[in-house]
Amino acid sequence: ELQSETPLFSFNGPWGIPVQVMPSLGCLLFIFVGFSVGSVEDAAWALNMFAIVLTSILLHELGHAWGARVQGVPVHRVVLHGGGGFCEHRAAGAHASELIVLMGPIVNLGLWALLSLAAYWLVPAWPGGEATDDAVAAHFAAHAARFEVIYWLQTAAYLNLMLFVMNMVPVQPLNGGKLANMRLLRVLSERQAIAAAGELGQVI
Repeated sequence: ELQSETPLFSFNGPWGIPVQVMPSLGCLLFIFVGFSVGSVEDAAWALNMFAIVLTSILLHELGHAWGARVQGVPVHRVVLHGGGGFCEHRAAGAHASELIVLMGPIVNLGLWALLSLAAYWLVPAWPGGEATDDAVAAHFAAHAARFEVIYWLQTAAYLNLMLFVMNMVPVQPLNGGKLANMRLLRVLSERQAIAAAGELGQVI
């Protein structure tokens, strides 16, 4: 169904790769906004979260695209949809495919590291003196805007760490499941590898 879904709109991403946004992405937006029926502040929080998740997924898929391009494998498109996204490229060999699959989670892990460091560097130094409740409250009030930025950087970092961990679980169709199948193909026949990967996924 995703292959035949008509894009809502598209644009050229890095390296001129078409990025297509599918109408089903609206379902993901609806889920986030559905948790923000309380106030304008809740709606703003939900939209920020949606933007972070969408950007993280896009960069994840562009990581796959880079893994393909660096090995000379043509990339047809990157698609964002209600269930996440995928990178569509020409069929590649076993070793090339391993790098392509692995690059998506690596991007998320790299984003987690960079965003965490950025948040750490932005933390304002304690002015000194006893850390009483009033002193802490005054410190936070004096740097409210900076702490707001730190909050969103940390949130984006944790979300990317979650995407990395989730994608590395060896269950199809996650990246970890694809990697597990590719590793098994090194020592088993294709039929045996598929069966073993399926059994591993069921156990997990």
